[in-house]
Amino acid sequence: MQFQIPQFIDVENKIVGPLTMKQFLYLAAAGGVSFMTFFLFQTWLWFMTTAVLAAIAAALAFIKYNGQPLPKIIFYAFGFFWKPKLYIWKREAEERILEIPGMPAMPRKSVKEYFSQMPSVKKLWTNLMTTKEPIAKREKGMPFLRGQAKDKFSVIRKITGEKEVARRVDYR
Repeated sequence: MQFQIPQFIDVENKIVGPLTMKQFLYLAAAGGVSFMTFFLFQTWLWFMTTAVLAAIAAALAFIKYNGQPLPKIIFYAFGFFWKPKLYIWKREAEERILEIPGMPAMPRKSVKEYFSQMPSVKKLWTNLMTTKEPIAKREKGMPFLRGQAKDKFSVIRKITGEKEVARRVDYR
């Protein structure tokens, strides 16, 4: 079975000639207000108000910015200016203390106290990424690392097919 799928669902129907219903109502409202002001104002004042009304109605009916019609943009702008701008979210975390049977209770340290006893992690990371030697100088003298500090070489094959000897570096 074949079903017909609508193709242009984002295009409004043309009701009055080449105009959609919204466009026609904007222009008709401006025309109606202009007609009423013709009997209230003098000719020069009526002409000026009609020109302003016609410009506003044409802008509301025909101008689109980034695919959005101007009335929608104005509606969102008023909402933005009218609503409060202060967004505050405070998470209310419930503090729970877990007690493990058989373990003595230890005083809790703050994060600052805990990390103040450790060496600078940022400095260690910078040294690891920027120094030529994978092991820090202070650790080379350690007895358990003395037998592992030898250079190792490996044979690698390039994309072109030629072989080359390269020094192997283990960062473990």
